[in-house]
Amino acid sequence: MDSTPLVNRVAESGIITINLEDYFPEARFMTFDIRDYLFQGLILREKDFREALKALDWSAYKDCIVLISCSVDAIIPQWAYMLIESGLADVAADTWHGTTEEYLRYHYRRILEKQDFSQYREKSVVIKGCGQKPVPAYAYALITRLLRPIARSIMYGEPCSTVPVYKRPRIIENHQ
Repeated sequence: MDSTPLVNRVAESGIITINLEDYFPEARFMTFDIRDYLFQGLILREKDFREALKALDWSAYKDCIVLISCSVDAIIPQWAYMLIESGLADVAADTWHGTTEEYLRYHYRRILEKQDFSQYREKSVVIKGCGQKPVPAYAYALITRLLRPIARSIMYGEPCSTVPVYKRPRIIENHQ
């Protein structure tokens, strides 16, 4: 029987893994649909809307990311969004006017562009894929753009099975 110890070549390779799920928002998502406040499903009447918002239990949105939208085709005046924001200001973790996907693109851009990636200088980096959370494709593209001038190589997947994305060309010095 061979007594050679097992060697974890992945661990010894120096490859660093970045998991974009680590940056996924922790707060849960909730929707605020203005449709629920329209008169006859068509128009927003200021007096009725103000009264409905005044009676609303805003604590239901506590610490949530609130996605504000109107799921029907209606003209919503700008002040309506301002009133909703005013009600959510002290309870919501964050607000967004649009879809979850749009919010996540905004979120990842805000988070990733603030990161100091200097620790990855001249390193081989794997951007972990196939996770449990809906990280948008935009986040993968953005981190590639941010790492490309720094990292020696960028791969996608798992350290044991990767797809090469970028490898800095070797500079060959000409000695004469």
